[in-house]
Amino acid sequence: MKERTAALLLLLTSLIWGLSFVAQSVSSESIGPFAFNSIRFLIGAIVLIPFALPSIIREHRNPGYWKRTLRGGIICGLCLASAAVIQQIGVAESGAGKGGFITALYIIIVPFLSVILGKKVEKKTWIAAIVAIIGMYLLCMGNPSGFSKGDIYLMICALFFSFHIMAIDITGKGVDGVTLSMFQFLTAGIVTFPGMIAEKPAVDAVLSAWLPIVYAGAFSCGIAYTLQVVGQKYVKPQHAVLLLSLESVWAAVGGAIILSERMSARETIGCALVFAAVIAAQIELPKRKA
Repeated sequence: MKERTAALLLLLTSLIWGLSFVAQSVSSESIGPFAFNSIRFLIGAIVLIPFALPSIIREHRNPGYWKRTLRGGIICGLCLASAAVIQQIGVAESGAGKGGFITALYIIIVPFLSVILGKKVEKKTWIAAIVAIIGMYLLCMGNPSGFSKGDIYLMICALFFSFHIMAIDITGKGVDGVTLSMFQFLTAGIVTFPGMIAEKPAVDAVLSAWLPIVYAGAFSCGIAYTLQVVGQKYVKPQHAVLLLSLESVWAAVGGAIILSERMSARETIGCALVFAAVIAAQIELPKRKA
């Protein structure tokens, strides 16, 4: 697969994720963060079973392949479950606007982690990341307030999302992306299940939020996270993170269209900066002739 095609898959991923913020907002009024995430992750795993079967049948006698796939699925699933639950707790305390900006810190964290792992990061990527952060600030920080406990949760959440992106980059090579994605959702659904039991969600509450849960499970998890696993095989992690960060832009657009929210001039400028940063990071600069 060409890098540009993979980049389009990650762009579609960010669109689905962005619209899932609407689903999360609606469902949070009925059920807690563990219940929402456990159910949607398990739905995501179930949706992917038919698509993962061909790889499972083909590789069922390959112990080395299964070791790599299961190990990657468990590592990615633990990072994903931690990030998703912590994010919802943080947003509940700090608000969606501040939560969107602080979570977007993974735009900076991923290139930093890439440097630690010995990978070269181009200067244009650092510049694009800084521009994207400024755009995120304008888009998400309309009414900044003081530092709170919720902010700490969101910073930890951004760190775990960074770990998740790097984990996919490291463990996703040489394995089937759909199968890996299925196991990461199964892992995430299982580890968040005890928290759901502790929350004791009412059946009526779950049923009242069935539509956003199904969207978050089938589309945001089953489709989008799988596209992320597949797309990241062919896109540098520091470029992938900028593409995925567009979810905040799509969330603002989805809120305007679906929830009738209006974007201010400040927010519109923020959207434009993020788009510009993503495009700039993907453009190949001509090499100087010797």
